[in-house]
Amino acid sequence: MRRRSVSLLGLAGLLALPLTVLPQAQAADGVVSTGKTVTASSVETSAFGAGLAVDGNTATRWASLEGVDPQWIRVDLGANHAISRVKLNWEDAYGKTYRIQTSADGSNWTDVYSTTAGDGATDDLAVSGSGRYVRMYGTGRGTAYGYSLWEFEVYGAPSGGGGGGGTAVPFGSHLKPYTAGMLKPSGSQAAIDQKVVDYYNRWKSAFVRQNCGNGWYQIISPDADHPYVAEAQGYGMVVTATMAGADPDAKKIFDGLVKWKIDHPSSVNPNLLAAEQDTACRSVNGGDGATDGDMDVAYGLLLADKQWGSAGTYNYKDLALKHIAAIKKDELNPTTKLLKLGDWSSSGDQYYWISRTSDWMVDHFRAFRTASGDTTWDAVRTAHQTQISRLQSTYASGTGLLPDFVVDTNTTPKPAPGQVLEDLNDGAYWWNACRTPWRIADDAVTSGDATSLAAARKLNSWIKTKTGGDPNKIAIGYKLNGTQISSGSEAAFFAPFAVAAMTDSGSQAWLDALWNKMLATPIDTSSYFSASIQLQVMITVSGNHWVP
Repeated sequence: MRRRSVSLLGLAGLLALPLTVLPQAQAADGVVSTGKTVTASSVETSAFGAGLAVDGNTATRWASLEGVDPQWIRVDLGANHAISRVKLNWEDAYGKTYRIQTSADGSNWTDVYSTTAGDGATDDLAVSGSGRYVRMYGTGRGTAYGYSLWEFEVYGAPSGGGGGGGTAVPFGSHLKPYTAGMLKPSGSQAAIDQKVVDYYNRWKSAFVRQNCGNGWYQIISPDADHPYVAEAQGYGMVVTATMAGADPDAKKIFDGLVKWKIDHPSSVNPNLLAAEQDTACRSVNGGDGATDGDMDVAYGLLLADKQWGSAGTYNYKDLALKHIAAIKKDELNPTTKLLKLGDWSSSGDQYYWISRTSDWMVDHFRAFRTASGDTTWDAVRTAHQTQISRLQSTYASGTGLLPDFVVDTNTTPKPAPGQVLEDLNDGAYWWNACRTPWRIADDAVTSGDATSLAAARKLNSWIKTKTGGDPNKIAIGYKLNGTQISSGSEAAFFAPFAVAAMTDSGSQAWLDALWNKMLATPIDTSSYFSASIQLQVMITVSGNHWVP
């Protein structure tokens, strides 16, 4: 293929941007992008991952999906740099109209170069800019295919600083490492991160909506009783705050979800979120709150405060603290220190001494304690961990499985004897408790807590043995003794075990099998539940979950 060097002054169609010919001293800047964390809007196949564009090998390449604009590839330099040069070594699929952009935070971008007349080969561009992140943002393909780069080279020198205001923990930065000894899938970190970005983009396309106007965003829930449920909005807030830096629209989406939360208050406590909305975007069924959704909403707000600060349109920290206080007041049983089903349950009703194990998000309790300074959350954390251990040893000694619902929390907590809220499997490991390996192990990998580690390892040991190391044999539901309830394969059931697998040093092959099972499972656009669980599991397994 022909090679050439692009002259900025002679390039037809170049937009008027502050580009300069750099002094000779700056021209000597070295390549600062090789081997760095890189993400992309898409990949054509796993053979053309984003990391291949910064591996220093001109025989390997990144390629985006074919026939789709816009597309981008972004490198994280790890710290602020003065950027003096960008070199794009195009494969046949080149960008005709594209921009080179820099960013301090991975969310707010500044153009340092732009063209509408790219013609492939090698574009060797002298630029003047600064930032931690550098991106090629293509809006017009030069061929019918996609965008493909043999190498994406950024030249410059560190300029000090940590990235400035904006996204404090960009996705893929791994600024919040896990406790020592936790596993991750085999392969390069950049390739693993890219798989999460790819899945997130598909999840976003399937479930992130603006169906109701009014500046709102919603996560649609086609498999729930209503099109919009609090659980889905909570998932959306946690996911978008975590994916900031990989998705330039993350803050915009998050703020739209915040507006939805504010404008759909619980009828019991207006600082909580009403649990269900109909196709007209109106709260229904009494408009009261659901504990699972509220737990994630509060956690998402704390993530947002750490990511972007609270001086913008919404004071995330203030909203989070009010939400946390409201959970304590109306969704926490003051006697048992266990979570109730929602703010609608009160002393004297038949549900007051019932709790749902999938709500027991131990890492959330840690975050609430840190943010609020309220020592009640220490007691809440201990109470839930005590019950996890007790339920495992008393009712599931051979499996470690937890039931969907626990009754008699005021006396001797035990699995529901039958239908207490949803169906006859309320006392089994079913469509609620399927999340518990993920929730327990999220705390284990981030805190190293001995109780959480023991609970996660018990679950991991059983399921690995039960299936013979084959994730395709993970069933849909189990009795607490390990008896299968239903056949088939569902991401909501197999994905959470991947987080538990991270806690066992002898489970690398098992973790890899679970990871590959997730990668081979297409998003079911009719099930926000399974897709959202798998996405959050992938975020954790890739090393990108963190506790604010």
